[in-house]
Amino acid sequence: MKKLLVLGVGNILMMDEGTGVHAIREFWKEKDKFDETLVDFIDGGTFTQDIFYLFEEYEQVLVLDIVRAGHEPGTIYSLDEDDLVHNKNQALSLHDIDLLDSLNMAEMRGHKPKLKVIGIEPAKIDWGTKMTPVIVKAFPSFIKVAGKQIEKLLAS
Repeated sequence: MKKLLVLGVGNILMMDEGTGVHAIREFWKEKDKFDETLVDFIDGGTFTQDIFYLFEEYEQVLVLDIVRAGHEPGTIYSLDEDDLVHNKNQALSLHDIDLLDSLNMAEMRGHKPKLKVIGIEPAKIDWGTKMTPVIVKAFPSFIKVAGKQIEKLLAS
């Protein structure tokens, strides 16, 4: 069992909705900095519950995605499973992402990893392959926060 799965989620054809996938692609460029026996970086695309079985292989899962919580676009969030349980109105993205159900399915099969989400408030979700200028500007900070979280999770 590996220590950490970093899962980038989103639709790169829907502007800011693809931010999590763009983040994973950035980490792929730097994955030599990380011990590949401890961590995997996966593009989850428009993740559905169909890949819950991946969760069984890791102690922890870090999801990179957009979070629509009504704050200024570019706001970065750090959430854990309790945050999601206590705020069921928290919308992680437009697509059918139900991390809690996926975690529960993995638990029913014998192993439930700890969950952490690093998210960013989107500015616009519409057809287009480029992130909006506000998200492009905030993207280096998003990567930095995610990178620090990866280091923290690998050290724990």
